[in-house]
Amino acid sequence: MKQHKVALLAGDGIGPEIMKEAIKVIETIEKHRDVQFKLLPASFGACAYYETGKAFPDATKEICDEADAILKGTIGLSHEESKKIPIDEQPERGALLPLRNRYQTYANFRPVSLPKGLAHFSPLKPEIIGDGIEIMIIRELVGGLYFGNKEKGTKADGTRYVHETLEYDEHQIKQILKVAFKVAQKRKKVLHNIHKSNVLKSSVLWNEILEEIAPEFPEVEVKNILVDAAATALCLNPGQFDVMVMENMFGDILSDQGGGILGSLGLMPSACIGNDKAYYEPSHGSAPDIAGKNIANPYSMIGSVALMLEMSFGMDEESKMVWQAMQSVFTKGYTTPDLSHSGSHVKIINTDKFGDLVIEELNLLLS
Repeated sequence: MKQHKVALLAGDGIGPEIMKEAIKVIETIEKHRDVQFKLLPASFGACAYYETGKAFPDATKEICDEADAILKGTIGLSHEESKKIPIDEQPERGALLPLRNRYQTYANFRPVSLPKGLAHFSPLKPEIIGDGIEIMIIRELVGGLYFGNKEKGTKADGTRYVHETLEYDEHQIKQILKVAFKVAQKRKKVLHNIHKSNVLKSSVLWNEILEEIAPEFPEVEVKNILVDAAATALCLNPGQFDVMVMENMFGDILSDQGGGILGSLGLMPSACIGNDKAYYEPSHGSAPDIAGKNIANPYSMIGSVALMLEMSFGMDEESKMVWQAMQSVFTKGYTTPDLSHSGSHVKIINTDKFGDLVIEELNLLLS
């Protein structure tokens, strides 16, 4: 029997609620397959800070080090509550960025998947959605502006200032571009390179390295597009995209726009992959305004399990079944209050009922 250790970082806000549904899926896979998942819960984010004084405690680091993969829930507090935590221990700075840095999870995969049967969630017109949208956004995750040198101070005349540096080197750019080329080669053999080389020298270097790598993948057609033009095109003609690759901040913004195309970030899981370790998480925030109400949709958390099954454990068949099970629940007309649309004639259910229906579908598929 195969055994896998999975660190569970439930996090803040709705994190524990949707993590509970993800665990149901993992346990269901165990019942039907010759595999055992050893689940290792650990504290992470604001909840960890209040428990230990650290957003990413040493005990949690040890558990993550031991695990074969990390399944992470949502972290963060409301703006007002965040101000009660020291800046360097606020969840994003004190937990999330250190997690990425510790395991060098440089490749972020965010699927923007909208089958035709789920098109009613999207704000886009049916003629724009067509037969559905299937885009893989690949974002560099451990470089750029987020990880460059930062300085805040006051000038001699009393004017406050901040310096933040956008830093990339050849190795960082090359490794993410190779990942993107390999993914594009397995799909439609088209890679959209998103950049801002008319302004940023970091994009000039990025594009130089892309041109050096491209001959290694002669079957892949590269299409270059400025990031602002890409943002427009995602709304007007998303069907032109298949695989998109970009630096850290561009990826942060455009992948959230991808969530807007779907109708909610609640429909977008993600995978963060390094050479030795990976973590999987919803792309959305902790939604403190609805935490504890049992109304958050667990799709992105369960979808993160599907990505983990495929990308860390090679369970491609089971991963596809998880996706199919979730989409079956939607196509049968069920949804949660956070995703509902007035006049859409859907059956409103709560978080754990959605999870239960996914398990019912999954049991049928796995049997």
